[in-house]
Amino acid sequence: MALAVGFGAFGAHIVQDMLTAERFGVYQTAVQYHFYHALGLLIVGVLISVWGKSKWMSRSAACLIGGILIFSGSLYILTLTDTGWLGMITPIGGFLFILGWVFFVMSVIRK
Repeated sequence: MALAVGFGAFGAHIVQDMLTAERFGVYQTAVQYHFYHALGLLIVGVLISVWGKSKWMSRSAACLIGGILIFSGSLYILTLTDTGWLGMITPIGGFLFILGWVFFVMSVIRK
C-alpha cells in the first residue's frame, strides 16, 4: 500500500506535467487498481492470520500480487516510457485480479 501511495504522490507532483491528459489518466488507473488490490491483499493477510492458512486464501494472495505487478506495473511502465506493446499484457493482470477475488470468495464460503 505504501508503494501505491508513493506512485500516487509521484504522479501528482512529478509525472502529471510530463504526460498528456490521456496518459496521465492511464497512470491514475494503475495507481487506483494498485491501491484497491493492495488493500484487498491486506484483508487477505488479516484473514489468514485469524483463520489460519488455507490454499484458497494463499492462491488469492498470489493472484492479487501478480495482478498488481502485471496490471499496474505494465501501466506504470507504459505511461512513463511510452512502450505501447505493454498494453497487451495488462489484461493478464486484470484476469489475475478477478481470479484472486474468486479465490477469496471461495475461501470465505468454505470457512
